[in-house]
Amino acid sequence: MKRVLVTGARGFVGRNLCAVLRRREDVELYEYDVNNKPEDLGSALGKIDCIIHLAGVNRPKNPDEFETGNTGSIDEICVKLKAIGRSPKIVLSSSIQAELDNPYGVSKRRAEEALQRFSENTGAECVVYRFKNLFGKWCRPDYNSVTATFCHNIANDLPIQISDPAHEIDLTHIDDVVEAFVNEMESETPGFRFAEPLSATRITLGELAAKIRLFRDMRTSLVLPDFSNDFERAIYGTYLTYLNEKEFEYGLGKRSDQRGSLAEFLKSPAMGQIFVSRTKPGITRGDHYHHTKAEKFLVLEGEAVIRFRHIDSDQVLEYRIQGKDFRVLDIPPGYTHSIENVGQDELVTLFWASEVFDPGNPDTYYCKVGVI
Repeated sequence: MKRVLVTGARGFVGRNLCAVLRRREDVELYEYDVNNKPEDLGSALGKIDCIIHLAGVNRPKNPDEFETGNTGSIDEICVKLKAIGRSPKIVLSSSIQAELDNPYGVSKRRAEEALQRFSENTGAECVVYRFKNLFGKWCRPDYNSVTATFCHNIANDLPIQISDPAHEIDLTHIDDVVEAFVNEMESETPGFRFAEPLSATRITLGELAAKIRLFRDMRTSLVLPDFSNDFERAIYGTYLTYLNEKEFEYGLGKRSDQRGSLAEFLKSPAMGQIFVSRTKPGITRGDHYHHTKAEKFLVLEGEAVIRFRHIDSDQVLEYRIQGKDFRVLDIPPGYTHSIENVGQDELVTLFWASEVFDPGNPDTYYCKVGVI
């Protein structure tokens, strides 16, 4: 059993890290934050094997708080550990601003130096992570994360301010940070060291804002981003966490006629589009073919007969499908096809097409399946 103390446990990084550690049966987790009593820290230090020190200050009312909140917090831990003769592994969350001479950067650099002295005096394994700009779920907007602020404001139709759209930032996802910290719990490399920088994506503020606005517009455009990109998936997931909880739901544009109704669901230049239909009993949809476009049909509810005929043949193929079977039919180009509701209730069908529908070039040609 690994006993781990996380300081700053209720902060952005701490909440994400603790959520992972609480699930692990091989970890006994001690969480410490500003709401804890000082004696809680002393009690934990006498038991733990590893400290992940996330507590710190980056937006104080008084600049002097940089020193007490950043340097002072690690100093306090080191002093208490020396007093009880313990030298657990310590992982310190620092910042690339430790290379700068502003008050925040200086306080972070002094915290690193304090940890290095502790390592040299005790032989403890001590690791410093100098993070760039972090983003992910549970980060507070209007604080110290431009990504959180952009996501929150755009998701809630609030204005954003960009002083320089061409300004570049490097973004690291919170999941990569948590993974690195969890891996540190398993490694043993005595002495003091700086961890290898975590992967980051460079993006301009203008590009970041435009990307997040596209996420908001997805509810009407239905166009998916390129989710083959890890960064794109991470930013989109982050954006969704800033939606108003009363507005998770949204409607699709529905087209209805005597046959039933149909709605487009998702579109992507890379994967085509998905749409769904409800068809009344006795009604047939389709009777057309495509030269290039391929499709898949999945009956979700009801019972259907799906018919095919090669446009150069008189042979009609039939497949009887029920929603409970979860069977998919491929629709090849060059085959005229139709789907008939042969059940007593509405037929619900999910369709996938390999191309996003283009009204100017629909690649859809009327041709009765049962007539040559």
